[in-house]
This record gives sequence, C-alpha cells and structure tokens, in this order.
Amino acid sequence: MHPFRKAVEAGDHDAIRALLAEDVVFTSPVAFRPYPGKAITAAILKGVSRVFEDFRYVREIAGADCRDHALVFTARVGGLEINGCDFLHTDENGLIDDFMVMVRPLSAAQALSEAMGAQFEQIKRDAEGA
Repeated sequence: MHPFRKAVEAGDHDAIRALLAEDVVFTSPVAFRPYPGKAITAAILKGVSRVFEDFRYVREIAGADCRDHALVFTARVGGLEINGCDFLHTDENGLIDDFMVMVRPLSAAQALSEAMGAQFEQIKRDAEGA
C-alpha cells in the first residue's frame, strides 16, 4: 500500500503533508491552472477531506519504476457518487512532486467544483498558516 493511501485512509493530515515535496504541483479536476507548492496542495487535500463523504480507495496501480502510482477512489459529494483517480509521481526522495486528480461523471465533478469553491477561503487560510 502506498504511504499516501495509508495516510489518507487514516485521516492523518500531518502524514499527508510530510509526503509532499516542497515543489509539488497539484492539478485539480475542476480548476484550469495547476497549484504549485506544498502549502496549497496540503490545504486543498484537507479541504477535499471536508467535502467528500464515504471516501475509499478501491484500487492501486504502480508503475514499473515505483515512482508512478494511480489510486482509484469512490466517494459522494453533494449526494452524488463520484469516481476518480489520484495520479501520483514521486521524486528521487520518495516525495510526491506531481499530483493530478481526475473525476467522473460530469454532474459529480460540477458538485465537487461548487463544494470546493465554498471551501476556498478556508483553504487559503490553511495554506497561509502552514
């Protein structure tokens, strides 16, 4: 089991943050531009944990070099079932330096966008306090 998956399933935000490289780039399924940096990425992930209900990983796929991972998940947001995948790439130190999320269906992605938009002031405060 990937350490990130283990930290998420334990709800351990400190461990999640510790697994992120300082220069990590987070690519959201609902934002046009990626978010660079550990502080904002950790804050976004914390915000997602407030938005998703019944989150669970259902599959984990690792690349041959063990630096690329795909973590397939299901959850609910705004009463809708959402399926998605966290695509992680780790640097030479084993820290996540690239984090991209994809979700489906469109109706659930729209609900996620609205829910995360409502969280964004808190996310900015979390990132600034990091």
